[in-house]
Amino acid sequence: MKKLFLCLLAITTIWGCKSQEEVLYLQDTTGNIMQQNTKGYNTNILPDDLLSIMVNSKDRELAIPFNLPMISYQMGSNTDGISASQKVLGFLVDSDGYIDYPILGKIKAAGLTRTQLKDKIKSQLINKGYIKDPIITIQFLNFKVSVLGEVNHPGTFSVNGDRMTIFQALGKAGDLTIYGRRDKVTIIRELQNKRYVATLDLRSIKMFDSPFYYLRQNDIVYVAPNKTKAAQSTINQNKNIGVLASITSVLTSVAILIFK
Repeated sequence: MKKLFLCLLAITTIWGCKSQEEVLYLQDTTGNIMQQNTKGYNTNILPDDLLSIMVNSKDRELAIPFNLPMISYQMGSNTDGISASQKVLGFLVDSDGYIDYPILGKIKAAGLTRTQLKDKIKSQLINKGYIKDPIITIQFLNFKVSVLGEVNHPGTFSVNGDRMTIFQALGKAGDLTIYGRRDKVTIIRELQNKRYVATLDLRSIKMFDSPFYYLRQNDIVYVAPNKTKAAQSTINQNKNIGVLASITSVLTSVAILIFK
């Protein structure tokens, strides 16, 4: 009996260690560490991006021609519950990478960061004598990522600003379920008419060096299920087949009795 107990205890301990290896993040970190981020990160503007560009000045009248108007829209179907809201119109980056900007005309935006585009517009406004002291704010209006698979709240999420890490995206999706594979998180990215697919291992600190650690516009994150979830799916399917077979058998027996 004692040997049996020790054997069961050993099996339980090994199983517990194995379970931790499957669900813990960043398992290869030891104590306090510091990493030098030598790569840096900037989000470049891409075709089909929608940009909010706001120009301000001490003389507000000078800035008006360079701003798109705000539009008002109503929310709610009942007259009692209708609320008005406002939305900023944006500049769409066309397939060639240009925006059609008031008065200044076509401006190449694709490939630039928000700061670079801001400096470019500011320089043109000053050099052409339109505004001496322009203050320009640029934001992405359609920066979003989709998180699918074994997460608690899958969906598409908007990004405020221009930076989101894989951990932040998973946080918005409510984290991985217990059935999600930490070693197989797939990122699908479309960039310059090419599609890239990469896999991150959330258990390893090496993922910080991946160019996919920081997400980009319209990235898709997919968390694969582990073997336990896949096995459950197979079991459920077999149960359904068994139930269908039982019903078929009963109906056959009844038909034999009726028409015998």
